[in-house]
Amino acid sequence: MTLTDDQLERYARHIVLKEIGGAGQARLLSADVAVIGAGGIGSPAILYLAAAGVGTIRVIDDDAVALSNLQRQILFGTAEIGTPKAEAAMTAVARINPDIKLVPINARIDADNAAMLLREADVVLDGCDSFATRLVVADAAQALRMPLVSAAVGPFEGQLATYRGWETDKPCYRCLVGSPVDAPERNCSETGVIGALTGVMGSLAALEVIRALVPFGTDMAGQLLIADLLAMRFRTLGVPKDPACPGCAAELCAP
Repeated sequence: MTLTDDQLERYARHIVLKEIGGAGQARLLSADVAVIGAGGIGSPAILYLAAAGVGTIRVIDDDAVALSNLQRQILFGTAEIGTPKAEAAMTAVARINPDIKLVPINARIDADNAAMLLREADVVLDGCDSFATRLVVADAAQALRMPLVSAAVGPFEGQLATYRGWETDKPCYRCLVGSPVDAPERNCSETGVIGALTGVMGSLAALEVIRALVPFGTDMAGQLLIADLLAMRFRTLGVPKDPACPGCAAELCAP
């Protein structure tokens, strides 16, 4: 891909980075990323992916904008209340970077449609607020051999990890969580969340997606980043591959 004069100017701060350069920026422009959920995590992630020049962003969300979302979901404003989030995201991205194609998918991803909805993506970013949906997305990404960037938040805590479980030495999402059948569902309406935390974790998730497309720095696959905003502390824990993991192929789970 040859960058236009406008693109050379728009992405100049990327291009001068030796870790990205013109070739890396061209790779971003030709990339396809699926974002699960246009909520607190998805909002800043979508904005930064669009600003970074990720060519196609598929936003999968069946929800509509509510007044209570606006404390943290910075994609939207008061005028968008009642609008499907995926469609409102398309309008916001067009304002930031008209070269980016945002594909709004007003549907809930589930075990029946996950493979179809994700099949064109190069990377999946999951920021949804349903644990059951996270398992579905993780299983689909694993089956498709597609890098999964997974971000989650609690009231004052955040987690972020990248999973490539088909690789011999890398865990999948189920290596971390197993196969819980009775895990309680919690969401922001029940537990609360400090709005700026979702901005932090969504921005870090966007960074991990960019790193998955244009690798630079230390590979974070196999590491879990934990943010504690009450203590203002970040730490990283290793996530080993589970030999008994139900999500990994048996031959890849051998120690």
